Amino acid sequence: MSSGSKPRLQPLVGKTALVTGGTGGIGLSCATALVNAGVTKIAINGRSVERADKAAAQLAEREAPAEIFAVAGDVSEAEVAASVVAAAADRLGRIDIVVNSTGGNDIPALLARTPLEEIHGILGRTMLGQMLVSRAVLPDMMDARTGSIINIASDAAKIPTPGESIIGAAMAAIAMFTRCLAVEGKRHGIRANVLTPSIVRGTDFYERLMSDEFSGKLFRKAEQMASLGVVEKEDLAELVVFLASPQASKITGQTISITGGISAA
Repeated sequence: MSSGSKPRLQPLVGKTALVTGGTGGIGLSCATALVNAGVTKIAINGRSVERADKAAAQLAEREAPAEIFAVAGDVSEAEVAASVVAAAADRLGRIDIVVNSTGGNDIPALLARTPLEEIHGILGRTMLGQMLVSRAVLPDMMDARTGSIINIASDAAKIPTPGESIIGAAMAAIAMFTRCLAVEGKRHGIRANVLTPSIVRGTDFYERLMSDEFSGKLFRKAEQMASLGVVEKEDLAELVVFLASPQASKITGQTISITGGISAA
């Protein structure tokens, strides 16, 4: 560090974290930001063992002295979510921060064109992992009388958008779940907040969205409304760090949009 540069703030020194959906995109960006902010130990979860190990190895290459573990498993299944949380708690000693970045990878499609048999899967992939992991981590956080849970949904929770009737319903469920969790958890020192971004650049999912004929046309038009700039995954990650930090100790139950001006909901 040069003599003229400012030291990096590390408000999370001594904290531990579990990031689900942390093997790529927004989740991995959040994990990276948490490590940069001083998290001492962090567990990275994803469905694939190979991707989880690769993400953990990538984080371990950074200069920050955090202990990094991979804990693979599909947390949209109840038994797996419980085992992932138990394994993370065993490796970390305790879990202070949970960032749930699972789901949200289905391409928008008009309801009339969505096969009936796919609706159940869309709902499950989008919202169940966040609910199940939050539930699984609660007992230990309640015993510790502290904890921060940050769920990542999308602006579809607030803004009705063509092609996002099922996705939006699931995102709205995450938002209301998190708000209720905040009300129930506050007496135990647990905070819960949810982020609802619109378009987020720098992810594989963004590329998939833009390459699809229907969603590409929809979201290219939306990008033109982002007068403050289209959101990057790092923007979300920095907000996650803030919400997990002591500076946000009185913030709970909030549904926070970060959209660059696409919406004002």
